[in-house]
Amino acid sequence: MSESWFLLRSGLGFAAENMAVDEALLEACGSLGRPVLRFYGWREPAATFGYSQKYAEAACWTRLRPLIRRPTGGGLVPHGADWTYSLVFPPSHPWHALKAVESYRRVHEWLRRSFERLGVETSLSPRCEAVMPGQCFVGAAQFDLLCGGRKIAGAAQRRNRFGLLVQGSIQAANLPVPRTAWETAMLEIAPTGSKKTWMKLEPPAASVRRIAELCRTKYSDPMYNQRR
Repeated sequence: MSESWFLLRSGLGFAAENMAVDEALLEACGSLGRPVLRFYGWREPAATFGYSQKYAEAACWTRLRPLIRRPTGGGLVPHGADWTYSLVFPPSHPWHALKAVESYRRVHEWLRRSFERLGVETSLSPRCEAVMPGQCFVGAAQFDLLCGGRKIAGAAQRRNRFGLLVQGSIQAANLPVPRTAWETAMLEIAPTGSKKTWMKLEPPAASVRRIAELCRTKYSDPMYNQRR
């Protein structure tokens, strides 16, 4: 079977912009009607923290600034040299109905198979091991991606009436392959066994306006990021 998904290569963005794009995609995914895979990077060192976390705690854990509240859950994540991606599924897609632990496992199994294709041995963590509360890459939770016994990839999720958003980060400093090769492998390895046809996504004008609005009024606003 073949399934068509959208592909969006955003390039480098500022922290607030990166979060705004993901939220705008989540809001628009119902009208898009199919999943979106987005690859993106960072114009500046930054950190993001989970939607429900306290700003004061996150601010104590890192000196990286800007420090931006994500639209998804999870813990503190440093950004800059990491490889980041997001996935958006409309409510009509089977992934939206999955339990959070299963969608998490599927995403990281997709990563594992992609690295396997490149000759890089990774594995999924079978259990939670020495997780530092609130800090995504200190310790490992079940189904995190490990390389050489250390966590290299984690993800955070949000499900609502618009759809399912997954935001993922790969701490790639010691990986022996370039990012371009990993992205190609992700497109070649289907996450659920079915062949994927990738269609370039051109965000509609309404989404472009929404991204600018979210960036200006939400993710660049200290009152939002520090509201709790």
